[in-house]
Amino acid sequence: MFTKHHALKVASSVVMAGALVAALTLNAGAAQAAAKCGTVNIANNPWVGYNADAAVVQYVAKHSLGCNVVLKDITEQVSWQGFASGEIDAILENWGHQDLAAKYITKLKVAEDLGSAGNNGIIGWYVAPWMVKKYPDITDWHNLNKYASLFKTSESGSQGAFLDGDPSYVTNDSALVKNLKLNYKVVFTGSEAALITAFRNSEKNHKPVIGYFYEPHWFLAEVPLVHIKLPTWTNGCDANPKTVACDYPPYALNKVGRVAFMNSGSPAAKLIKNFSWTNADQNSVARSISVDKLTPDAAAKKWVDAHPDIVKKWLA
Repeated sequence: MFTKHHALKVASSVVMAGALVAALTLNAGAAQAAAKCGTVNIANNPWVGYNADAAVVQYVAKHSLGCNVVLKDITEQVSWQGFASGEIDAILENWGHQDLAAKYITKLKVAEDLGSAGNNGIIGWYVAPWMVKKYPDITDWHNLNKYASLFKTSESGSQGAFLDGDPSYVTNDSALVKNLKLNYKVVFTGSEAALITAFRNSEKNHKPVIGYFYEPHWFLAEVPLVHIKLPTWTNGCDANPKTVACDYPPYALNKVGRVAFMNSGSPAAKLIKNFSWTNADQNSVARSISVDKLTPDAAAKKWVDAHPDIVKKWLA
């Protein structure tokens, strides 16, 4: 006899079968998406703003497109070499590098400009706010030599120490010190984190520090470093790295892609080409990573969940 118990078992089996089919369909769809997208190799350069770019693009590519994204921790210059070898598909935040663009985009034609990343970059010389209060004229480069003795360290000897970060960063500082006849020696801290620590300690303990820094960067909201005025940048004044004697140019940061990848039909190529956000967006994710100690993936998820309309445009 067909009892109520049997009916419930049949109904339950139907529901389970339906759920299984749905799960298999979803898994098959995800597998097809991953197969279509394949593996995407993105350069991950050594500063937290770039790491924020990479984390968000990786998160969206993985969860919305089913891509396998490999982030390669390499320097700016090595990233460009990957376009020729096929090991790098995209750079998400390029700071100038006209020489590399001329080689890999114009001459070898293995890379292409993908347009704006949305961020505006500034590189410059900075001191902590307390120094400007105590020495108001220190923000004019003409006055730096009279303060050089304040910055002496064991590494700089009789000269003032001018702090740079990672040696791979875009920097004209050694040439600037020489060509502006400043009594300073460039000392590399070795990393972005070390540079931040030096400026943070300077402001907290009133220890004289002068050095290289840049924006966008979340740290400037914690310690509003003051930009030192160097000779005004004009087009071409920094064309020769050995004779440069002017400030850094403004940077409209752009993305660069490997031509073969961009023509591959990968949905990740469209995502990367469309990817664009503001300095504030980047700083938000970078701060989540650096200050709140979220993993890059968790920081990316937090931002993506809060900005669905922007992500939708990237995927359109």
